[in-house]
Amino acid sequence: MPPSAEHRPSAPSPSASGGVQSLERAFDLLERLADAGGELGLSELAGSSGLPLPTIHRLMRTLVACGYVRQQPSRRYALGPRLIRLGESASRLLGAWARPHLARLAEETGETANMALLDGDEVVYVAQAPSRHSMRMFTEVGRRVLPHSTGVGKALLAHHADEEVRELLARTGMPAATEKTITSPDDFLKALQRVRESGYAVDDNEQEIGVRCIAVPVPGAPTDTAVSVSGPAGRLTDAARDAFVPLLKEVARDLSEALAGHRPAHP
Repeated sequence: MPPSAEHRPSAPSPSASGGVQSLERAFDLLERLADAGGELGLSELAGSSGLPLPTIHRLMRTLVACGYVRQQPSRRYALGPRLIRLGESASRLLGAWARPHLARLAEETGETANMALLDGDEVVYVAQAPSRHSMRMFTEVGRRVLPHSTGVGKALLAHHADEEVRELLARTGMPAATEKTITSPDDFLKALQRVRESGYAVDDNEQEIGVRCIAVPVPGAPTDTAVSVSGPAGRLTDAARDAFVPLLKEVARDLSEALAGHRPAHP
């Protein structure tokens, strides 16, 4: 009888997509670790992935040896430090791919355009195109904020399950940046429902008094991504919002297609 597939010494098996199955499985496990906050036990990985324990153990042992995963004293697995360099490089590239789209937003709206990602429990700004006005908003690329007080945060969380959002808010708290910041989980979930219905989110003086922001999610992005325009409340009126939302959605779709061109298509 030939040896089982689990122990047969052969070339890596191809996947249905034409790739290498072991690589696809390894990256899937890394993403499951990231989704869980960066740390999981072997049995938890088996339960969520459906892979046999010996397969997971072999893949994780390889990832540990390469520095992409580390094993804690508790025997649980955590994301490793070698991923930091990859993430930083990927963020820079993502910003470069986004810049022409943000430049179009800034040019056509006259306001500062931003792109932000959900990184763990925080929003991180990864690219920006400044407004042409002398009075303009400036958010430093790399800045991290809590999602409950920002338009991009609402856009990023709108398609997450309510219970998942409640758990995130319980971890971060909901400190008031201004007197208009939403500080109740129930009120924040109502705001997310409005985002789902309208397709856009608004920060109305919630992060900084005198500043408004309009944000939309980037559909089909490889990670939770949103684009926004921000400016003085006196310029970013309700009428401006109504004019800018269709453009924001169009740019988000174009950006989604651009990002899809930089990653392999899935069947």
